[in-house]
Amino acid sequence: MSPEPRKPPQDAVTVRRLRVGIGSVGIALPIALIVGYALVADRFVLLGSLSGYYHSPLRDVFVGGMCAIGVFLISYRHRQPDDLISTIAGVLAIGVALFPTATGDPTDTERLVGVVHQVCAAVLFLLLAVFCLVLFTRSDPTVRPDPVPGNRFYRTCGYLIVAAIALAVASNALPDDLRDTLRPVLWCEAVAVFAFGAAWLARSDAIFRAAQPPREESSAGRDHGPGR
Repeated sequence: MSPEPRKPPQDAVTVRRLRVGIGSVGIALPIALIVGYALVADRFVLLGSLSGYYHSPLRDVFVGGMCAIGVFLISYRHRQPDDLISTIAGVLAIGVALFPTATGDPTDTERLVGVVHQVCAAVLFLLLAVFCLVLFTRSDPTVRPDPVPGNRFYRTCGYLIVAAIALAVASNALPDDLRDTLRPVLWCEAVAVFAFGAAWLARSDAIFRAAQPPREESSAGRDHGPGR
């Protein structure tokens, strides 16, 4: 009778679930906003940015999605400096949700709130790139074997985030009518969020597989156990 397979440590399971949650919401949020608004408006219409959906019937989806990402990031615990950076990123994600971007002809207060929103969003995207380019590519002494073989994928996601941020900023130089047609900020933000979500999903699977006890060790323990 074969023995019951050993399960990964509970800490690995918790970390994986948090990473899956972060990655899943990150990938689903742009799709939910774009598709949801098209269904509500009964026609395919793109807004200027993901943050612009705060001022649409999809406000609850945007706020709920960003707050969910924020809570997942704040709750995430693995090792330092991951914990500190994820907590800061989580607070920034909630800040993006609660301090809306300014639209139309804003008052001084709305303009100030919009500046807070832009600062939170910019720093948040930079920290998400840090996760992909630095934290996810480091050797992890807490897990054996170390789940680092996917470094190329993580770096690709990180570079996509950085490139998307740079292109979004550069798009401000485009004429207003061209920006209204192409919606470059929206697409850049969507690419950055997709890359962020994909990296977290990939990392969750890698660390979970690495945390599973090798079958060879289990069988070796049975072959050389007491009474043999």
